[in-house]
Amino acid sequence: MYARRRHIYFAMMGTCIGLFVLAWSVVRLWSVPVAVGMCVVAMVIPPFAAVIANRRGPDDRWWDDPSGDPKSDDWWDELDGKRRRP
Repeated sequence: MYARRRHIYFAMMGTCIGLFVLAWSVVRLWSVPVAVGMCVVAMVIPPFAAVIANRRGPDDRWWDDPSGDPKSDDWWDELDGKRRRP
């Protein structure tokens, strides 16, 4: 699942870069307003790409990752009813 989100992210960012390059290397020769419009569309893509890349799926167990603070991890394990090996 993670690989699929990563591929979608890179496809969206590649599209963004492609729009910028195409707008200012080719399209501006015929129409500057269209090139600006393409840049506006390209400017909107990265926030959506970040949301898609950081979205968690139902199988992702991010809440079980240790925080790095042993006292906090022990406290959360105690709340969850888990016993950590010494």
